[in-house]
Amino acid sequence: MTTPSLSTLDVREILKSGGEPFSEIMQAVAALTPGQGLRLLATFKPVPLFGVLAQRGFCHAEREIGGGDWEVIFTPSATDTAPASAGTQR
Repeated sequence: MTTPSLSTLDVREILKSGGEPFSEIMQAVAALTPGQGLRLLATFKPVPLFGVLAQRGFCHAEREIGGGDWEVIFTPSATDTAPASAGTQR
């Protein structure tokens, strides 16, 4: 299996300024090409987003990258029929 290419979205500045990046994240997801994943950089572990993107066919792997910041890699699930609870990869 090949590793999918990743598009990177850094929402840390939006969050630090008090903004809500959900619409930008969903736009980035909509712009992904088939098989492409999303690398998200945030100021916290975006747990609610895990379920939203699982319903759209993505699994995730997350890690704290220092200073309270998080990197989350969302990749397309192996099949489109994977249950939404097929969630976390580490």
